[in-house]
Amino acid sequence: MQRLKLPAGLLLLALLLLACNTFTGGGEDPAGRYGVTRAEALYLVSGQPQTLDPARTYGGPTGPLGHLFSGLVTLDPSLQVQPDLAAGWQVSPDGLTYTFYLRRNALFHDGRPVTAQDVVFSWERAADPATGSPTAATYLNDIAGFAEFNTGRAGHISGLRLIDDYTLAVQLVAPRVYFLAKLTYPVAFVVDQANVSRPGWERTPNGTGPFKLQVWEDDDILILARNERFYGTVPAVSHVVFLLGPGLPLTLYENGDIDLVGVGGSTLARAQDPNDPLSADLVTGSDLCTGYIGFNSRIPPFDNPLVRQAFSYAVDRERLVTTLAQGNALVANGPLPPGMPGYTTRPARYPYDPEMARALLAQAGYAPGEFPTITYATAGYGAVGPEATALITFWQENLGIRIEPLLIDPYLFNDELFAGNVGNLFESGWCADYADPQNFLDVLFHSESAQNLGGFSDPAIDAALAQARGEPDVATRIARYSQIEQQLLEAAPAVFLSHSLSAVLVKPYVQGFVLSPIGVPQWHLVRLAR
Repeated sequence: MQRLKLPAGLLLLALLLLACNTFTGGGEDPAGRYGVTRAEALYLVSGQPQTLDPARTYGGPTGPLGHLFSGLVTLDPSLQVQPDLAAGWQVSPDGLTYTFYLRRNALFHDGRPVTAQDVVFSWERAADPATGSPTAATYLNDIAGFAEFNTGRAGHISGLRLIDDYTLAVQLVAPRVYFLAKLTYPVAFVVDQANVSRPGWERTPNGTGPFKLQVWEDDDILILARNERFYGTVPAVSHVVFLLGPGLPLTLYENGDIDLVGVGGSTLARAQDPNDPLSADLVTGSDLCTGYIGFNSRIPPFDNPLVRQAFSYAVDRERLVTTLAQGNALVANGPLPPGMPGYTTRPARYPYDPEMARALLAQAGYAPGEFPTITYATAGYGAVGPEATALITFWQENLGIRIEPLLIDPYLFNDELFAGNVGNLFESGWCADYADPQNFLDVLFHSESAQNLGGFSDPAIDAALAQARGEPDVATRIARYSQIEQQLLEAAPAVFLSHSLSAVLVKPYVQGFVLSPIGVPQWHLVRLAR
């Protein structure tokens, strides 16, 4: 949800997934100086937004961006595709053409009506290489003419055809049962051409979402104000306040000044104690997420599948989940998480087996002491985190090799990975943006996918993924993805570590909040009954 895309890590992954779901300020109201009334506002905590540009974000729609902008369709908390800027649509019998009918009452924040031309502009802007979108090629590439426009061979996306101001026909390169779901990702959101053409426009975005940007003070506070003219459900809360600075969320929650807070580790264990007052506020769920360590398959030594398999056997996943995640995660035996269509329970392909790991390394041609020193790209400030330390220790002790950590600023981590600075090994993680196995297997491991950060390439798997995309029969399609997952496990493009679980403390007066397996825009659906 992404589609939040994260630096991986068992506990780190789980906590980052909850970073947009936390707390109000304590003591003096930090938003009071901006005219916000605490009783009518929802307070959360977040990291400093890297961008408010829908075309350039790596993350999903749960944070400020997803409430400032909107697209033709959206996912509801139960993960069903619902109309948004589009009041409805029709699909041609061959599945190749989608005709969208825009709402006549949809307005930008400045009052200008949203038209089909705005959709075309927004999608072509996202597809323009000059925009630098890391996700357009993943979520808009099913539209006919996208590739030609994206590579500069055409002046427009040929598959977008304006019928009138409120009707847009979209032709696909082939039938895609998940096409509508892909349009729920922010890269497909609508922006105002005049607005995004101005320098510094992200400080004054003219969106279409249920909230407007009122204040954004770097590393301090970001405030969204209710959009009274929103075409959908007008928010019940007057403001959503994101605190961007440091703080102690649990302490503030216990002091009664916090609306929501994510919990894990020892704090979760405490909240699970029925004798603890926090237990009454605990909401738990599963995430459609997988944390993994990627291999740079483009260059030796990880261009050799035997080496990748050896590294997979050398990791004790059970121990990692038990000690680092303190049980707040599930061991991953493959890329697909529980709850994802196509997921199957099967014996672990790579149980912890150091002897097998050493044998595979020898079979790959590496005698003891001959394996080259390799690098491990990890997110952090100043010191290597506990998960990276544990993994490096497993590999060094079990395989007799040397690994040098490559520490990268977490704020820049995704940028560095997409720029190719992945080292030999790199932390990563993926959360579903829609509940379809294509969003994992195809997006992460097809050789032409922009999200295939390790450069994994297997022609047979590419062919199988391409065939599964257009399979009309649901059962056949899911069975094919299950087979592809098995092929991927044999090829070992990554060490799959864990599937995170989520836990949130929610004050009783916060009504309507849903802990969804995928992050969806929902702050406009929440009510406060203090």
